[in-house]
Amino acid sequence: MVLTVHHLGISQSERVLFLCEELAIEYKIVHHTRDPIGAPESLKSIPGNSTGKAPFIEDPEAGVTLSESAAICDYILAKNAAMEVGSQKLEKKLVKTYGEPGYADFIYWYHFSNGTLQALMGRFTFFEIGQIPEDNAAQKLSMQGLHETLKMMDERLANNKWLAGEDFTVADIMTVYSLTSKRYFGPLVSFKDYPNILRYLEDIGDRPAYQRAMEKGDPEMKLLLDAEPPKTTLIQSGGVKDGFWKKTNHM
Repeated sequence: MVLTVHHLGISQSERVLFLCEELAIEYKIVHHTRDPIGAPESLKSIPGNSTGKAPFIEDPEAGVTLSESAAICDYILAKNAAMEVGSQKLEKKLVKTYGEPGYADFIYWYHFSNGTLQALMGRFTFFEIGQIPEDNAAQKLSMQGLHETLKMMDERLANNKWLAGEDFTVADIMTVYSLTSKRYFGPLVSFKDYPNILRYLEDIGDRPAYQRAMEKGDPEMKLLLDAEPPKTTLIQSGGVKDGFWKKTNHM
C-alpha cells in the first residue's frame, strides 16, 4: 500500500513529486490533465476532493487523504522521519529543527514560498483573467513588489547555495515551482537581472531528483529554468491544447 499522488500537469503538485524523489520513497502517480486551464472532473471526482485541488494525496496505510502542498510536504516528512528514526537511519531529512544552525532561515524561507512569493505571483494570473492593463495601479504596484522580492532572493542567494544556507531543504522544493512552472500562468517576467537566482535554478535543474520528478510528472513540459519567460501564458492561449508549453511544439 503505497502513497498515491494525484498530479495535475503544470501545477504546484510537482513539489510533492520532487520531495518523494529526494527522499527516495515509493509512491504512485495518477496523472490529471487541465481542462483546458482548470481542474478536470477526474480530480473533482476523487472522494474528499470535490474542489479539484492538486496536489492531492492518498495514504492508504494511514487512511489519510490530504491537499495543500505545504501540508503534504509536512506530512510526508514527518512520516518519513518517524520511519527512519525507528530503523535508526536518517540520512536525508531536508529540514532544520529548533536549535540547529540556520533554523530561523529555514523556517522563514519555507513559509516564504507560499506566504509571499506564490501569493505575489498568483496575482498576475487574476490580472490576466480580468484583462487588467499593465498601466493599472494594482498591476504596477504588484510588479514593483515582485521585483523587490526577486532582488531580496537574489541577494540571499549571492552568499548561500540554497535558501536555508548550505543545506538543500524542503524550502527549496517549495520555492522552485513559483520561479519556474508558475510562469506559464504569468507573470511573463525575465530573471536576467537576477544572476544568483539563475545560478540557483541551474543547481536545481542539476539535481537528479528534480530531473526524475519532472520527467515522471510533466515529461512533455519545457522546463522554465532560464532567464526568459514563455512567449505567452496558458490564460492568454486558452489552455493546454495550445502546445507552446511543450518541449517540441509542432503547432
